[in-house]
Amino acid sequence: MRTKNLLLAAAISLNCLAIHSQNNKKQKDIASIKSMCGCYEVQFNFAETFQYAKDTANYKPSNTKHDYGLEWIELVEETPNKLMLQHLLIVSDDMIIKHWRQDWLYQNTDLYTYNIENNWKYNKLSKEEVKGQWTQKVFQVDDSPRYEGTASWVHIDGKDYWMNTTDAPLPRREYTKRKDYNVLKRRNIHEITTSGWLHEQDNNKIIRNENEKDIVLAQEKGIDTYTKVEDSKCIAAQNWWKDNNGLWKNVRTKWQTIFAENKDLTLEKKVSNKPLYSLLFDLKPTATKTETDAIIDSFIVKE
Repeated sequence: MRTKNLLLAAAISLNCLAIHSQNNKKQKDIASIKSMCGCYEVQFNFAETFQYAKDTANYKPSNTKHDYGLEWIELVEETPNKLMLQHLLIVSDDMIIKHWRQDWLYQNTDLYTYNIENNWKYNKLSKEEVKGQWTQKVFQVDDSPRYEGTASWVHIDGKDYWMNTTDAPLPRREYTKRKDYNVLKRRNIHEITTSGWLHEQDNNKIIRNENEKDIVLAQEKGIDTYTKVEDSKCIAAQNWWKDNNGLWKNVRTKWQTIFAENKDLTLEKKVSNKPLYSLLFDLKPTATKTETDAIIDSFIVKE
């Protein structure tokens, strides 16, 4: 009996240690995600590296891109299992652009995976598949879906990063210029550094047709460098968000209702010859939820 009690006590102790270790790891993950918030000088760099087009004589690779900007990243929401980070691009004190948004969900099992033609497939993952992992959900400037992926944060040998590969629509720097591919397979690495953080990408430009094997047209390298600066440099964005947060909360709430249906989603590219972001950006901060709901509903392709 004494031996059995000792074994039971040892098992309970090991289980408590495992739970404690998992909680410590989760807190490190949260600290890494939250450290991406604040005011940053950003360098956006993209270069096409390899081409695989059959017609090499007429193939035109994308130009190498170097852009710079100042961004405020606002922690919009924080709960034990979710962090919401909104990027705001500062063009000038009088011109703030609502940029992309990234949500981080702990051990999330509901995923929307990009397919083609503004279509996202709903996938239900098992709890075992996502144990200890964080899903990064990335949204367009109008809070419509972009891409999602799940992976574990890694904290080892002084390195602090998260890496995942997933499919996405063409980026804004490409979709008005390129018609020769229709999916971007992105390997995203978010790494925390002593001066801020890096968003590194290794991307495949994919030609995808239903029921056919994907064709890799070209590859590209992306390195976006976020260098932390004083928050006071981004005061214009902070003030803008205070004035406009209500409008975008209504937009997010509507999208969350749509995502909660847990079914495939297809969106129109334009309504009344305008993209969704244009219609929403034209609204005043005082616009009602009824107005934003109606605009978003008009882009949902009914089955």
